[in-house]
Formats: sequence, C-alpha cells, structure tokens
Amino acid sequence: MSLQHPNIDFKGRHHYFESTVHSFNSCLMHCVFSTKERRPWLTPAIRERLWPYLGGIARVNDMKALAICGVADHVHLLLSLPATLSISKAMQLLKGNSSKWLRETFPELRPQGFAWQEGFGAFSIGVSGVEDTIHYIQMQEEHHRKISFREELEVFLKKHGYDYKAGMLD
Repeated sequence: MSLQHPNIDFKGRHHYFESTVHSFNSCLMHCVFSTKERRPWLTPAIRERLWPYLGGIARVNDMKALAICGVADHVHLLLSLPATLSISKAMQLLKGNSSKWLRETFPELRPQGFAWQEGFGAFSIGVSGVEDTIHYIQMQEEHHRKISFREELEVFLKKHGYDYKAGMLD
C-alpha cells in the first residue's frame, strides 16, 4: 500500500521547488530508514496509518512528501526539502515524532521495544527522476518479494558511489 492522501501533493513540477524573493531551491531526497534490528513491526494496519502521519510531519515542517511507502521493516520517502532544513534535521523530525506516535497509538509496540534503527539513507535525485522514484517507492511490497532490504541498500550505496564496509549495514 502506498500513500494516497488528499493533503499530500504528488504531481506538478511547482511542488518540487521552493523559492523566496531571490533564492531558489530544489532538494529532492529519496530517504530510507528501518525499524530497529529490522524487526517486522510495521503491519499493514500500522502502515495504513503511518504513511499519512509521516506526510503530516513533513507538511508541518515545510517539507513536501511526494511519495511514502514501505514494508514491515523499513520506510521509503521522496521528500522535497526547504533550503532551511538539513536532511539530518528532517530525518530527526520524521523518525522522532513518528516513533513517539507509534508507541502511543499502538501500545502493543511498547513492550516489544519499538524504535527506528539509528541512521538513515538519503539519496539525492534530479527532477527528471521524480516519476521513476515515486513508482519505485509505491512498488515496495512487490519489490521486496525479490530482494532483501540489505541488498536494496547495497544497490543504493553502490549507485551513489558510497564506500562502505559490510558490517556498517548490520
């Protein structure tokens, strides 16, 4: 299930850019983060409510969520970030607020020790890659019938030229 929410803009080039009087910014980021120890805590019922909640956090903090989806153990977002917000701060806001909300809204997660994994992946994309990235994010359930999250992350890291050690992905 992908995010289809009336308060989130998915189409239209004007939604990707922020401009002020003499400043223009286009910062499109494909972000990925997982549950702690990649535990499969995000049930379909939780995901159905989590995607709109993440979209709301983004909106309140001047981000634009162009796509949100994922599977039981991780989340993908395509975000357009304002010039005033670093990717680290954006991830702190999204993960911190959603973690608190998940533990309050789904009390069964508390005794299980729900948390997001430390860290995240954030990969820049150009405007020409928006539609393909949205499609990729929306197809997560199908995609992960064939490839694990770790394999997916390795592909992203190699594609973006990141030098990493295998132990960093555990």
